[in-house]
Amino acid sequence: MYIRVSYDTKPDSLLHLMVRDWQLELPKLLISVHGGLQNFEMQPKLKQVFGKGLIKAAVTTGAWIFTGGISTGVISHVGDALKEHSSKSRGRVCAIGIAPWGIVENKEDLIGRDVTRVYQTMSNPLSKLSVLNNSHTHFILADNGTLGKYGAEVMLRRQLEKHISLQKINTRLGQGVPVVGLVVEGGPNVISMVLEYLREEPPVPVVVCDGSGRASDVLSFAHKYSEEGGVINDSLREQLLVTIQKTFNYNKTQSHQLFAMIMECMKKKELVTVFRMGSEGQQDIEMAILTALLKGTNASARDQLSLALAWNRVDIARSQIFVFGPRWPPLGNLAPPTDSKAMEKEKKPPTATTKGGRGKGKGKKKGKVKEEVEEETDPRKLELLNWVNALEQAMLDALVLDRVDFVKLLIENGVNMQHFLTIPRLEELYNTRLGPPNTLHLLVRDVKKGNLPPDYHISLIDIGLVLEYLMGGAYRCNYTRKGFRTLYNNLFGPKRPKALKLLGMEDDEPPAKGKKKKKKKKEEELDIDVDDPAVSRFQYPFHELMVWAVLMKRQKMAVFLWQRGEESMAKALVACKLYKSMAHESSESELVDDISQDLDNNSKDFGQLAVELLDQSYKHDEQIAMKLLTYELKNWSNSTCLKLAVAAKHRDFIAHTCSQMLLTDMWMGRLRMRKNPGLKVIMGILLPPTILFLEFRTSDDFSYQTSKENEDGKEKEEENMDANADTGSRKGDEENEQKKQRSVPIGTKICEFYNAPIVKFWFYTISYLGYLLLFNYVILVRMERWPCLQEWIVISYIVSLALEKIREILMSEPGKLSQKIKVWLQEYWNITDLVAISMFMIGAILRLQKQPYMGYGRVIYCVDIIFWYIRVLDIFGVNKYLGPYVMMIGKMMIDMLYFVVIMLVVLMSFGVARQAILHPDEEPSWKLARNIFYMPYWMIYGEVFADQIDPIPSLK
Repeated sequence: MYIRVSYDTKPDSLLHLMVRDWQLELPKLLISVHGGLQNFEMQPKLKQVFGKGLIKAAVTTGAWIFTGGISTGVISHVGDALKEHSSKSRGRVCAIGIAPWGIVENKEDLIGRDVTRVYQTMSNPLSKLSVLNNSHTHFILADNGTLGKYGAEVMLRRQLEKHISLQKINTRLGQGVPVVGLVVEGGPNVISMVLEYLREEPPVPVVVCDGSGRASDVLSFAHKYSEEGGVINDSLREQLLVTIQKTFNYNKTQSHQLFAMIMECMKKKELVTVFRMGSEGQQDIEMAILTALLKGTNASARDQLSLALAWNRVDIARSQIFVFGPRWPPLGNLAPPTDSKAMEKEKKPPTATTKGGRGKGKGKKKGKVKEEVEEETDPRKLELLNWVNALEQAMLDALVLDRVDFVKLLIENGVNMQHFLTIPRLEELYNTRLGPPNTLHLLVRDVKKGNLPPDYHISLIDIGLVLEYLMGGAYRCNYTRKGFRTLYNNLFGPKRPKALKLLGMEDDEPPAKGKKKKKKKKEEELDIDVDDPAVSRFQYPFHELMVWAVLMKRQKMAVFLWQRGEESMAKALVACKLYKSMAHESSESELVDDISQDLDNNSKDFGQLAVELLDQSYKHDEQIAMKLLTYELKNWSNSTCLKLAVAAKHRDFIAHTCSQMLLTDMWMGRLRMRKNPGLKVIMGILLPPTILFLEFRTSDDFSYQTSKENEDGKEKEEENMDANADTGSRKGDEENEQKKQRSVPIGTKICEFYNAPIVKFWFYTISYLGYLLLFNYVILVRMERWPCLQEWIVISYIVSLALEKIREILMSEPGKLSQKIKVWLQEYWNITDLVAISMFMIGAILRLQKQPYMGYGRVIYCVDIIFWYIRVLDIFGVNKYLGPYVMMIGKMMIDMLYFVVIMLVVLMSFGVARQAILHPDEEPSWKLARNIFYMPYWMIYGEVFADQIDPIPSLK
């Protein structure tokens, strides 16, 4: 693309054209290349290093390259580098050539408005004009009415560079676009341009490529041997003057003038960076360009960090910004003011929180302490606090921009994530529009059940609802709990309660009765110190950030945050479940298939991490690994890792040896049985005395323990330690004592036997089979006017089962009754039980009536027993042989529904045509719908009804 403009065109108009019409993104760095306009030879090695370094600097930082645009001198070398890059990579570097219109050859071919022109880039050796370099992406041709003269573009180029430097790199970063000058070869005009750059306000740093010839070599020599303030000794001064005369063919007067100009440049020597190929510490010109910007602009460490973050160059930040990191104390050294206040609060007596005059007096003292902390004027400490704020702001920007390497670097250099992450910052992260596309806004809309405005501010309470929706079941997020909502309302003003009322989340509990409870609630709200910044922080920041990264679909960031913090196994399972639910929601919403597939792949990645972590833990210590699976996670709705794996349907995790051993232990309870456990349990149920001959395990043999059992075990261990501390026993005595401890009392055996899950299962199975036998008897024999004993037993069984289901619903984890019922109905067998029990109750009521209702009730009994027989499949699912077949049949039934739909189309097409041909004189009736399907359905199984197709003549 190109445009022909006047030499005095306003730079803002040009930039508007470049961004809006040319669809260019604002640069994060502007590299302005200056050098000789005449063709010159460059050392092959230097040319290669120069080209690769320039392109790398532009690609990695998102820079624009400004050149003269014509295909001569240094611009031809830049064009060669651009051409080589475009041939190897699809991504194009934005190279903009700013050339005078008067020196362009074949410029007549470019005249036109909103047209595409063919331009010949082959130069004419006899012409004094120059062709444009075809490796550039855009051209700005400045016209001042002259022909064959340079200079029309100089002021336009400088003004455009200044205007671009005033633009912000990013909406989040306040840093303007940095500009750097790159000098390769060149004549006296280049030295004049360097001086202009250095005199700018703010000055523009310059990188000089030593060894490229002429002006670059002269500037490099002066930079190497000059001292601070632009002073050089006499011998070197004479040598430099001679070099200037020979290089530019100047007389003494001209050489002295140019020498004075060079010395003016050396007065700001710190802004000039010389790249010498092969010198120590300089392997690439790209590093020289970026480091020149950092050290030459006199920017603060905060601005330098913002630049490195905008360029996404963590290597620059590590080598140039954090090189003095050891001078900065860790952030923990800044915590004592807060910690000291907390210590003072702990040391003060409880009367400090009481009402009345004493409470007020204490409040005043606390106020004085706060004022003293605020009036801290130590310059060193203020500098440290500013640096801490800069690091935390950089951390926030790195998270928003999805810069994983920068987050890692900032953590390594002392950013305290617990101090960093607050409620407002976490909400800001959830509301960012930057980063990869995600489905969070759609999820919030589904949870809120309504259309949301584009600028809707997502709150953490919304996030809590989304998490509960994605996790499913009885999961309760901390963001929706009463304590957090109270804190949230106190922190963010009176508008929040209205939003909570709209969500129907005023309280978890029913309204308090009496005045005392209301007062207590008010006191709890008043006890929250809104001014204390520690109140809005999180105890486990990596938990919150990992969930944020998952919901925002930032997989690399999520994996990095998963590696930090506590409860890695639980976090991996939570991420697996969230990604799986998001993939399901994406497929249901008919979004692009790639989104659902990406989310599903992310879920598999975290699932694999969870399995690998479990495997590593199991190899290290089996007992601890099993306890990890049953440990109640307070931060994850009091779930366990095993429960999270079941919720995520993570079969590989559940199929792991550790999980299977744990499930076996839990299934057996305290029974120790290796062979024929089912037979032994049945014998124990049918013949209770055989319970005494069964083996039982002690608490020491358990591979898992609940929290209560763990506490009881600790108490027993302490008692045993106290008892053994006073007596010294020999080895034989210890063995006898262990045998006594391992002998289980008879009462304990009986109690533990009937509490074992496997025993309860067989009790249920035996009673269920007995119930089915009685039910069979009831419906197979003649039904009397009033129920017989067997029928009363069946009725009592169903009633007790219905009461058990009601108890199961009421005792489930969710707080609200509607949520309890919703979670309960998510299980397929619960729906089957509900239908079967409801049908039986209706049938029993009708059965107790007189005829004909009693007959209707019996028919309902007959249909209802089908559901109870299907319920036997659930019992078969426990068996290791029958269980897999039940699962396969269930999946096949789901897949078969699609074939049934296809078969229904064929059946209807044949049935309608058959009915219409054979029976053309039918009257309107519902029997027509029956006849369409009746005979064609049986024909599928081979019943062709031959007697009706070709009847005997005598029967016609």
